[in-house]
Amino acid sequence: MPLQYNEYYNERTGLTVGLKKLLFSEQSEYQLVEVYETDTWGNLMTIDGMVMLSERDEFVYHEMISHVAMFTHPEPKNVLIIGGGDGGTAREVMKHGSVERVDMVEIDKTVVDASKRCFPGVGDFANPRLNVLYEDGIEFVKNTRESYDVIIIDGSDPVGPAEGLFEKEFYSYCFDALSENGVLTAQTESPWVESYHPSMKKVYHAVDDLFPLSGMYLAYIPLYPAGMWSMACASKKEDPLGRAAHDRAEAATGIISTLRYYNAAVHRGAFALPNFVKEIISR
Repeated sequence: MPLQYNEYYNERTGLTVGLKKLLFSEQSEYQLVEVYETDTWGNLMTIDGMVMLSERDEFVYHEMISHVAMFTHPEPKNVLIIGGGDGGTAREVMKHGSVERVDMVEIDKTVVDASKRCFPGVGDFANPRLNVLYEDGIEFVKNTRESYDVIIIDGSDPVGPAEGLFEKEFYSYCFDALSENGVLTAQTESPWVESYHPSMKKVYHAVDDLFPLSGMYLAYIPLYPAGMWSMACASKKEDPLGRAAHDRAEAATGIISTLRYYNAAVHRGAFALPNFVKEIISR
């Protein structure tokens, strides 16, 4: 085993993390899933050599991809997560007392197995409201007859089985699967990595064309390429920057007290984009 993990996102430029030992390694039908114990970030999961999460910073991603949508919707009951096999997004969603059912559609059972074994504090897989389905998320949302209040696209980078999660056709399926006031969020890569720009632009323009309300917001995740990460938010009726969403987050002291990144002020401020990010998604 190497003494350090390197993920390069542009030639020889990237991320380095010191390693202690390899905890899990399995080549599934879809991808190589590995977990390492690191010298600084706790356990670290990679898929095909790309960081998915670490124990120390996973809360940023999972809180921001979940609660922006969950507080935008007035009473989310049925939630669909595409991907999210580590369980962190479902954990955050189920902190909302209104939630009755969460369908998590993960194409690769190996990701769930690795998380259960190496990240026992991340997922809440024993929660009776969580229904885990090992299927292709694109086909699932295309064919489902369920109506969801919130859909969260928690996929990996736009390669391999996750590539289709960045296409407009997929977002049209999501639109159809949402209730009349449904809300959607999706991870959309790093604005600092030029090779991600086409995917960012593709998703943002897709949701902007399909939904009455849409926007991009940012979070800061140390182990993701260059630290700044973008996410898309789209809504049929509820304004993520409206007073109602802010007031719901402000009032939810029981939930907010459990969080380490998200709060009502962060929700609003995350949508304030630097000019260079606006340029990436401009038409």
